[in-house]
Amino acid sequence: MAREPRVLGIVLAGGEGKRLWPLTQDRAKPAVPFGGNYRLIDFVLSNLVNGGYTRICVLTQYKSHSLDRHITTTWRMSSLLGSYVTPVPAQQRLGPRWYTGSADAIYQSLNLVYDEQPGYIVVFGADHVYRMDPQQMVEQHISSGAGVTVAGIRVPREQSSQFGVIDTDGDRITAFLEKPADPPRLPDDPNQIFASMGNYVFSTDVLLEALKLDAADEGSVHDMGANLIPMLVEQGCAYVYDFADNQVPGTTDRDRGYWRDVGTLDSYYEAHMDLVSVHPVFNLYNRDWPLFTLPPQLPPAKFVEGGLAQESMVGAGVIVAGGTVRSSVVSPNVKINGGAYVEGSVLLDNVQIGARAVVRRAILDKNVAVPADAHIGVDLAADRERYHVTESGVVVLGKGIKALP
Repeated sequence: MAREPRVLGIVLAGGEGKRLWPLTQDRAKPAVPFGGNYRLIDFVLSNLVNGGYTRICVLTQYKSHSLDRHITTTWRMSSLLGSYVTPVPAQQRLGPRWYTGSADAIYQSLNLVYDEQPGYIVVFGADHVYRMDPQQMVEQHISSGAGVTVAGIRVPREQSSQFGVIDTDGDRITAFLEKPADPPRLPDDPNQIFASMGNYVFSTDVLLEALKLDAADEGSVHDMGANLIPMLVEQGCAYVYDFADNQVPGTTDRDRGYWRDVGTLDSYYEAHMDLVSVHPVFNLYNRDWPLFTLPPQLPPAKFVEGGLAQESMVGAGVIVAGGTVRSSVVSPNVKINGGAYVEGSVLLDNVQIGARAVVRRAILDKNVAVPADAHIGVDLAADRERYHVTESGVVVLGKGIKALP
């Protein structure tokens, strides 16, 4: 039987995540909890492993302790088969400097490539919520003879200012534009554009040559989207992979093709609300393409003294003792006391909600304590004086904060 192509996975997980502050005040963006049990990094790693790619290096930099710990305790692969998921911190192999961009992060870590000697390298971002079979993208890359293949997702044209935009002539990329005001239209749908998902497949020799050229360019910011991909577009070896063609086992018509960039607090909040409807926009319960993580060692959730949860996800160890939860994601070990009311909110691990407190449209980070009778999300003018409030009116409390009475 012919051997499968040797593929190395590289996950870019060094982002600072400033727009997710205060959730990133004490952790790297890919380590931010999501969906009750998970971290953002779990989505890309689950996609790669489900797709059969089990040699993965995760490049880290900012506030990486909790991310490194999560990877090393959760993502333990079979060394017997040569599989691994390993965090790789910035090592200053090329001198006393940190990563200056995503391309530079790979350039400074080329020892990983030389050691593994893959034919192809899959470079994915670490901060998106989605399901994708990367093997289908690799197969298209190989059959097309491309030097690089960029995953593109169809989005409304008016959203072009949020993305790198791909212009194509068939499957070949003719231009890669960063957040253009007047983006090129798709030939088969003038109301849509191809937005880059930040996922790439490279032929190894092409990537190595491009990284060396980019490193020698003093005018480059050494970024994948800003420098490396446009360079390869000019060389005529860049192709697009349409995410709409990706077929993931177990997906439904409602959640097929779901992809969410959770780079802001509002998008992070909205992605959680996508989870809790009766027929969710993104379904965590797909057993054919599971999302992996390390489950907490806690007893099942408990509802006592008339405690109630409706259209919500409730994690292990949660105790709802006479309170009410609606349309919310409640992470493990949370306690909601008598008469408390939680609606449209995201509660991370070990949050404590006091008796008769009201929490609406809020994100409460780990170990937040809300005292009895406190109100959050009820009077936004008052909340803005006390807490962080997003443009859409979501109230956010950072890790360990004790809410004011």
